[in-house]
Amino acid sequence: MTDDPLLQPYRLKHLTLRNRVFSSSHEPAYSEGGMPTDRYRLYHVEKAKGGIGMTMTAGTAIVAEDSPPAFGNLHAYKDEIVPWIRRMTDEVHEHGAACMIQISHLGRRTGWAQDDWLPVVAPSPLREPAHRSIPKEAEDWDIERIVGKYADAAERMQAGGMDGIEVEAYGHLFDQFLSPLTNRRTDEWGGDDEGRLRFGWGVLSAIRDRVGSEFVVGVRMVIDETEPGGIDTPRGLEVLRRFEEGGLIDFINVIRGYIPHEAGLTEVIPIHGMPSVPHLDFAGMVREHTDLTVLHASKVDEVASARHAIREGKVDLVGMTRAHIAEPHIVRKIVEGREEEIRPCVGATYCLDRIYEAGEALCIHNAATSREQTMPHVIEPASERRRVVIVGAGPAGLEAARVAGERGHDTIVLEAMPWAGGQINLAVRNQRRKDLQGIVDWRLAECGRLGVDIRYDTFADGELVASLDPDVVIVATGGQPQLPPDIEEGAHRVVTSWDVLGGDVTPTGDVLFFDDNGTHSALSAAEMIARSGAKLEIVTPERMFGVEVGGLNHVPYARAFNETNTRITLHQRVTAVRPEAGRLCVELGSEHTDHRDVRHVDWVVADHGTAALADTYFELRDRSTNLGAVDYAALMEGRPQAVVRNADGAFQLFRIGDAVASRNIHAAAYDALRLVKDL
Repeated sequence: MTDDPLLQPYRLKHLTLRNRVFSSSHEPAYSEGGMPTDRYRLYHVEKAKGGIGMTMTAGTAIVAEDSPPAFGNLHAYKDEIVPWIRRMTDEVHEHGAACMIQISHLGRRTGWAQDDWLPVVAPSPLREPAHRSIPKEAEDWDIERIVGKYADAAERMQAGGMDGIEVEAYGHLFDQFLSPLTNRRTDEWGGDDEGRLRFGWGVLSAIRDRVGSEFVVGVRMVIDETEPGGIDTPRGLEVLRRFEEGGLIDFINVIRGYIPHEAGLTEVIPIHGMPSVPHLDFAGMVREHTDLTVLHASKVDEVASARHAIREGKVDLVGMTRAHIAEPHIVRKIVEGREEEIRPCVGATYCLDRIYEAGEALCIHNAATSREQTMPHVIEPASERRRVVIVGAGPAGLEAARVAGERGHDTIVLEAMPWAGGQINLAVRNQRRKDLQGIVDWRLAECGRLGVDIRYDTFADGELVASLDPDVVIVATGGQPQLPPDIEEGAHRVVTSWDVLGGDVTPTGDVLFFDDNGTHSALSAAEMIARSGAKLEIVTPERMFGVEVGGLNHVPYARAFNETNTRITLHQRVTAVRPEAGRLCVELGSEHTDHRDVRHVDWVVADHGTAALADTYFELRDRSTNLGAVDYAALMEGRPQAVVRNADGAFQLFRIGDAVASRNIHAAAYDALRLVKDL
């Protein structure tokens, strides 16, 4: 027994949840052909193993063919999904958690040029900025058909063993009918509040008629769009009251905000640098106005906030969704008294951004999430203790050290600087991104718990490493900034984004930033310059700025550049930098034309990623048994590295992270985990 409010059971209709923590519906885009196959299933099962009270799947499972999947959605309109759902729910239940699913029709929040190429449909033919399709106005036969499709999908989910369903009602077709912002109709499906309510009432009534009164049905609904002319709090509460008194729903998952554009979405799903739990008090207000079970999830990224939400009666169930992407075993660690070992969510929102950028959600620093088939969340001890020497204490080196420590190896880390963190130390110089420090701090704490020996102010050359008599050497020395190679003249007059982030230079006056990389390091340095009061122009050869930065993370950069009147120039690159009258004359060119242009500025800053800093690796290579070679087949299949190319070698040698090539934090963590888990 415990008095921890998070660990108290909760009764929702017939369903008893073992605790108050849930993961809200979201679409990680792990489906195959719209089905929740192994990758999708194991992602949710891991959270059940980790002790969660309820995992809510799909964000959202689409109910009809004319709701094309915008982000890897499940196909709830197909009968063949039922056995896949049954397999997932059965396995989640085996580990003690409840399982629900969200269903919806996306309406205008999707694109037409995919799947069956059916026209996008909405209450009114108004384009959503984020997905850009211009929809057709739903006809009476569309509405009748879609209402039936909702009921069909709910019945399939019930047949698949789901404990309940959640209807999505923020940004999707359901609330596109509810909101005056998106429903401009004058017929019986619009015109006034009663008309706008008609579609939602029809959907929920059809679902309730189909699944019966005992099945759990709820809505994740916007109670206040916070947008002039949209659903306001009184109207949202009135709609909720109508659904409740009609016996149509059992719970409300509270949403506040407006998501048709990325700027609005970040207010609903805040990223790092934004306040935690911004809508919790609002959810508490909603709870005071209803007898329904109240759920809420919005940047509840650590246990203290979740505990506060339940203890103070703000909500009945608290959602820790991105937090469970970072650490699926949150509840288990609380129960076992190991709360300090919970891997933190740092709010980077790499997870959501990557869905649109590359079609899958990944945590910025947990490489096992979504790879449960091959990557462990719980590291097993090795059968034989070995001495592992790691050179470099950036994210790659620290993750390698953590995993080696969990394996029980004698682990030594050599770091040339007086502190750990590598390039993260530069990233957090932008105060808006300071939460990234959690990636370092958590690993340092874990290394301390595991007895890893970290030696600072230690420059590791080949002789020093060899003197430690290692069995395995892992070089994780990262990279160093490099200038764009296409600057034909005057490259020595250019400073790098590292110079800016590190505080070595503070550009003033007119500044030209040549972004030839498109990553956070470039935009973060540019943001600092813009906010400092300098007059900034960003030049990039790409067709958009920050091409490697996802949509949600784009928002604060775009805000900074808008508020400072920063000029953005696309399809151009710096070809030469020359001194002229005490300033710099910058020549711009392009692959698209022979035309050249010039700028006269005080500073030129550039970002072209990093070059591998691997001198120690090459110094050690000839002393190693494998000569640095990696068996990629073994690496991907989860077998230990056994390459022998030098029988006289003294140790195995590997390099990881940016010491191989310029990449990102997730790549560094993944390199380390999949190599070291099998040492």
